[in-house]
Amino acid sequence: MSAQEIYLIRHGETEWSLNGRHTGISDIPLTENGREVARRWRALAATRKFALVLTSPLRRARETCELAGLGERAEIDRDLLEWDYGAYEGLTPQQIRAQQPEWMIFRDGCPGGESPEQIGARVDRVIARLRGRAGNAVVFAHGHVLRVLAARWLGLAASGGSHFLLDTATLCVLSAYHDVPAVKRWNAPLAVSENAQALKRGGSEESTTRSSERV
Repeated sequence: MSAQEIYLIRHGETEWSLNGRHTGISDIPLTENGREVARRWRALAATRKFALVLTSPLRRARETCELAGLGERAEIDRDLLEWDYGAYEGLTPQQIRAQQPEWMIFRDGCPGGESPEQIGARVDRVIARLRGRAGNAVVFAHGHVLRVLAARWLGLAASGGSHFLLDTATLCVLSAYHDVPAVKRWNAPLAVSENAQALKRGGSEESTTRSSERV
């Protein structure tokens, strides 16, 4: 039996992601470019069979899911909401570090928002739901929550999300290697046709990494 595969889709571009602003529970829509990139995943999504389709309730994730052609099958899961940034909502990393030079979200959390432990607990419920369903699944969500999901999938603390850089409009695949939780693909841009072709052939064990400060 082949290992379960969990496809993680980070939503497309928004005005706030372009400006590097922390976008937590603010319901910011996709830009037209974000919509166009999301549409490009429709052809690949049509070739995959998913036992479960989950999306964050926030518009930018739901819209990405809908444009990918999976909106009618999607189940909204509030545990996939982006990190609640509290007092840091809408601020750039530079603005935050002007106040707190040593701040790092995966260690410190956000004043008036969530701690790493709180978002880790949410993600653990998502993972239990995914592992409890036979077959592959796809998840549409946000940068920081998906980074924590990857860390927890591997058995790391929520703070381990700091090791997984993730851009907008990207595809990741979590799976297992001889029953050991593993990352099969990471931070692959949805807009690059060769990534789609590789996934049609069954994917690659090499990860794609592109650093980004944007959230």
